[in-house]
Amino acid sequence: MAVGHRAQNSKRRRQIRLRRQDVHVGKVPVAQALVHGVDNGPPLTLDSTAYIAASRQPGWGAFLDGFLSRNRPVLETLDIQPQVVAGRDGVRLDLKPGMKAGAIPLRSAVTGQVAGGVIIRPRFGWTGVGRVLSATGWGSGPEFLSLPLVPGSGREIPPWVIAGPVLRRVADMLTHLRRGYRERCETRSRPRGQIVWNRYIQSQLTRGSWHQLPCRFSELEHDDRIRQAIRWTLERVRGDLVTTGSADLLSRGLIAQIKQLLSLVSDVTSRQPRRRELQLDLGGPMTSDFLRDGLQAMGWIVDERGLGGGRSSDGLAWALPLDQLWERYVEHLVREQATRTGGQLRVGRKRETTVPIPWTSNGMRALGHLIPDFVIQRPNEIEIVDAKYKSHFANLDGLHWSAQQENVRESMRADIHQVLAYAATVDATISVRATLFYPVPAELFSYLEETQRVTSEAVIAAGNRTVTLCLRAAPFGLAA
Repeated sequence: MAVGHRAQNSKRRRQIRLRRQDVHVGKVPVAQALVHGVDNGPPLTLDSTAYIAASRQPGWGAFLDGFLSRNRPVLETLDIQPQVVAGRDGVRLDLKPGMKAGAIPLRSAVTGQVAGGVIIRPRFGWTGVGRVLSATGWGSGPEFLSLPLVPGSGREIPPWVIAGPVLRRVADMLTHLRRGYRERCETRSRPRGQIVWNRYIQSQLTRGSWHQLPCRFSELEHDDRIRQAIRWTLERVRGDLVTTGSADLLSRGLIAQIKQLLSLVSDVTSRQPRRRELQLDLGGPMTSDFLRDGLQAMGWIVDERGLGGGRSSDGLAWALPLDQLWERYVEHLVREQATRTGGQLRVGRKRETTVPIPWTSNGMRALGHLIPDFVIQRPNEIEIVDAKYKSHFANLDGLHWSAQQENVRESMRADIHQVLAYAATVDATISVRATLFYPVPAELFSYLEETQRVTSEAVIAAGNRTVTLCLRAAPFGLAA
């Protein structure tokens, strides 16, 4: 009985000691939380539970600085500003989204391991972004970040976020495949290259097949290993799209694109590449850029890190600057407009619209140029176009100018002043039009078209010339 009593007391003391360790040392919870927001949307309050050790004190406490030091560079990749807010319930951490959509992981303040993540959705919806990316050829698509997987994001991101860039890279690989010289051995009735005399004497001559010559020669051909791996990748992406996004219009368009690409590799069998192969020089005949990008995309599919809603609940970390995407989409629209009207388009990102500013003071040389987004040169007119990823036009449709917040009105005034400054650099003998493009949802654009309010114009007198100021709405993505 004494032995049993001592054992029971020893067990009780061990349990008390473990409970004390749990309180003072703490454990990081296993749960991995995802926070959802919208670009340029309201701040997101981040719950500290998943990122700090268990503690008697609620809130971030002494762990806030550690969390920020571990995660601030990652937050910056998605244009998110952390904001520390003090209130009656203690310190609160808010995350203010910027102009990027995407997904990033967040690390624990204690262990440094991934404990959650952030997903920022585009304010104009996934469908609008997908249609813009499709219209611009996926060339301005997401930037994939060298970060750990984002837990739980794989099932919340549309399948085309990964599938579109993968197909673009694979298509580039196929387009730029170069045939290389490969040695072949073949028995022929006519000699080619070098005759393998040892084999001829041992095999053909002893059997009386004097007319059959074993030859060794070099021949130009594609590397079938690459094409087999490409076929496997295409088939795998098609299967995932059919499973996860067959009802989505964009996914159906990508499936049709896969069918065309598969026809280019129909002469080889499908073969899943090993991960180790993708890290080696599997595609020696190709240029290094296409090799690197293509093998990386194939690696995503091999590792099942790819399609949203697919086999894996975790997804790649990525970021998409929506202001740059809007600029590329406006370029697509303006290029079509210039083609229809016989205009010549110059693009600012290509440094084709640069106007130098001749400062008299050396201290202002840092601001040495004006660079409009686009300039359309027509026979009797020059149009200056600037793309603004702001909701000003949509807000004006719902509220009068006087009802807008002062910061919104100041922002729109600054846009107008900027495009008029660009217009002032144009030859005074030519008619000038200054246009600001603003995005609106596709549904609102349809309404504006019906009511003939897509464009608002004003003629401004400037000395001996006039400038036509134009505010123009465009749908973020094609109408459904």
